[in-house]
Amino acid sequence: MTILDARPSDRTVAAIELVERHAAHNYSPLPVVAASAEGAWITDAEGRRYLDCLSAYSAVNFGHRHPEINATAHAQLDTVTLVSRAFHSDTLGPFCAALAQLCGKDLVLPMNSGAEAVESGLKVARKWGTEVKGVPDGRANIIVADNNFHGRTISIVSFSSDSSARDGFGPFTPGFRSVPFGDAAALAGAIDDDTVAVLLEPIQGEAGIVVPPDDYLPSVRALCSERNVLMIADEIQSGLARTGRTFACDHWGVVPDVYLLGKALGGGVVPLSAVVAEREVLGVLHPGEHGSTFGGNPLAAAIGATVVSMLRRGDFQARSAELGARLHARLRGLVGHGVLAVRGLGLWAGVDIDPALGTGKRMSLRLADRGVLVKDTHGSTLRFAPPLVISEQEIDWAVGQFAMALREAGP
Repeated sequence: MTILDARPSDRTVAAIELVERHAAHNYSPLPVVAASAEGAWITDAEGRRYLDCLSAYSAVNFGHRHPEINATAHAQLDTVTLVSRAFHSDTLGPFCAALAQLCGKDLVLPMNSGAEAVESGLKVARKWGTEVKGVPDGRANIIVADNNFHGRTISIVSFSSDSSARDGFGPFTPGFRSVPFGDAAALAGAIDDDTVAVLLEPIQGEAGIVVPPDDYLPSVRALCSERNVLMIADEIQSGLARTGRTFACDHWGVVPDVYLLGKALGGGVVPLSAVVAEREVLGVLHPGEHGSTFGGNPLAAAIGATVVSMLRRGDFQARSAELGARLHARLRGLVGHGVLAVRGLGLWAGVDIDPALGTGKRMSLRLADRGVLVKDTHGSTLRFAPPLVISEQEIDWAVGQFAMALREAGP
């Protein structure tokens, strides 16, 4: 009985068909129907267990149903969950104060999804450019990187390199310039007097876990400081211990002007994102200029405060660094045996497989058949991003299953 070749049970078929019939087809999921999850494992509707090596694209950094996060959620459900920002709640202040301190900044703008955080950061940068830098209203430009991924709203896909994110969705939002990722000289050449920000993923996630040259982010930081331009780091996937540091920028000793956070900030329980910056940046927003009914709701704020408390202990960063070294060493051992290259930091790896073995989607199905869940990107690249609670033995087992899947797919 395999996902690749056998017919799934009636229960699984019914669950998938219901989604196919009534949910928009904007995803192409693997035929796995999750029924429960705990730690690094997901159990499907048939009772079969899978090692989760995707972590909902880093939203489940701390594992499924982490007891500390779940306890906070249960307790908050018994008090208050939503009042909107029309009123104060007793969880929002502590959350914002804790996150601001973690980032070394003054202010936090809480939102919900990662794309909302990016959109909010873009608005803040433009307003800062007008009010602080003195760029004439309507002339601000923001520099981004080729092959970026920051979400799929209209403004964000306006500067995407991915045709599937753009085709048919025009007209697009103006005011963006894209330059090659990792090329500081190209970035310097794109900055002019109307440039208000540079928006980058410190490590490009959707592009295949692409790590820049070591001198790149320090050069970007220096350029932004020299030219009076905001450096905005999209740490939505790369942040919050995923790469072995609190933020990926920490690997290069770089502190951006603005952090964009999300995914793991909600503990794998609720959508929670944030823009974090100094007062002279986020202070350009005034009542009525931006908002969200659910942004900073009491339930999300309580969970976010618990996540920050867990991060402050440093245990998850240390686990990601130590176990990430093991994951990368094991994966690099497969280079030349169906694997062409391995990239990444911490418990985050992009693995290029030999296209002769099939597509990344096909290899994802082979791995799911062996009880390991990953997801493909850009044709023949697989992303490995297990929860940070994974064990050494589980890493070894997952890579062992990958090795066998590669052998099976070989000539």
